[in-house]
Amino acid sequence: MRASSDANPVVDSRIAPAVAAVAEQGFAIVPDAIPLPLCRDLIAALERVEREHAHGFGQTSFEGNRTVRIYNLLRYGVPFTAVPAAEPVRTIAEQVLGEDLLLSSLSAITLAPGQVAQALHSDSQLISLRRPHPCLMLNAFWVLSEFTEANGATRFVPGSHKNPKPPKFGETYETVPAAAPAGSIILFDSQLWHGGGANCTSERRWAISNYYCAGWVRQQENPFLSLAPEAVRGFPPELQDLCGYKLYRGLYGHVEGQDPRTVLTGEPGRPNVWQETDAAQ
Repeated sequence: MRASSDANPVVDSRIAPAVAAVAEQGFAIVPDAIPLPLCRDLIAALERVEREHAHGFGQTSFEGNRTVRIYNLLRYGVPFTAVPAAEPVRTIAEQVLGEDLLLSSLSAITLAPGQVAQALHSDSQLISLRRPHPCLMLNAFWVLSEFTEANGATRFVPGSHKNPKPPKFGETYETVPAAAPAGSIILFDSQLWHGGGANCTSERRWAISNYYCAGWVRQQENPFLSLAPEAVRGFPPELQDLCGYKLYRGLYGHVEGQDPRTVLTGEPGRPNVWQETDAAQ
């Protein structure tokens, strides 16, 4: 958690229970985490982007033939740039993944009426590490409109992040819906078995997938090619960090020995690990 200017900073009481719930059951639901006016602004922005850029339904059953997915939301600027560094979710993610965490991807997942349930899966099942392993990727779903069992709330198999294998594709398992009011954030370990529910209503289910990873893990979206450097220069420093324009542990991600932010902005960056070692002698 970043330092506060107060002598005795107030710690958000939702953080520790959320971190514990992710560790124990694989997921946590944090209500009242997003101001409702921001939820409405984000939905309006998604409608605009979908209309202006002709985003349509997915072309595969996994992506959803009645689901609109919009990738690389940072490309579209405000209000999406407010999402990755927002509190308390940023601090929760830091406590799970470490302070040098990265934004792995930022995308919209909008379930339209008629979307059938998605096959259960694990977001990290392509990672060649023996399961279970420490949480390396943490998804933070921004619930922009209410999640209910009827409109396709994401379904979980609680505790399945501790299972040594991912689910078998097409198999049926007992699940629970992550029902949550608008303004909530649903966090879950990437190892957790989960899938989108079926939208049996006449309304869309709106959500943003704010996906973090540990600082040494490769990001799902490549920000260095998907985002123009001139756009990233206008991001707040904490968002530049999340995109990967910083050193991991003073070494990884350097550009000819320099902090990547120095190359991006021309401003002094963090010393690398060798410079820090010399300074300490």
